[in-house]
Amino acid sequence: MIHIGLTGGIGAGKTSIAKVLEHMGYPVFYSDSEAKKLYQTHAGLKEKMRALIGENVYENGVFQTAYLAQRLFAEPDLKNQVSGFVHPLVREAFQQWASQQPTSMVFNEAAILFETGTYQQFAATILVVAPEELRIQRVVKRDFLTPKEIRDRIAQQWTDDQKKVLTPYVIENDGRPLLYQIEEILDRIQNSL
Repeated sequence: MIHIGLTGGIGAGKTSIAKVLEHMGYPVFYSDSEAKKLYQTHAGLKEKMRALIGENVYENGVFQTAYLAQRLFAEPDLKNQVSGFVHPLVREAFQQWASQQPTSMVFNEAAILFETGTYQQFAATILVVAPEELRIQRVVKRDFLTPKEIRDRIAQQWTDDQKKVLTPYVIENDGRPLLYQIEEILDRIQNSL
């Protein structure tokens, strides 16, 4: 089975590409959704999060995503520690999920595959890119953040140029037809393996 990474910066549209892949019949694992589930359900992770972040990370037993995001963007060292807790659990969940899929190719949608080095665990990684202003517009509508908050988050991620060095598979999600780009990249990946 071929494992393909799917990544892109905030607002680039990787989830939109993932939905197209699903409509094409490919299974997609959503790492961010899995992480949120683990924060809420994994006893060991909950214990580590409380010890590191404090009781405020769980209010009335409910994981506080916004509170964690605020702390992580304010304290970069904290971000690395939390990543060290949750990323191995997400990787394990992906491996288990992938082993149960009936297709020859599966996708893992995740925001920071390059930054964490996780892209090396895939046969190929597809990068979704879009102009910054378009990304900001998308995230303002989706998450109700201010443009400044979004720019701050973008500034903490690798640039598209840094990521492009690590993969030849790039989808330009700037209004160009997506299906053609996706099909062309899938053909290139299959021909290269």
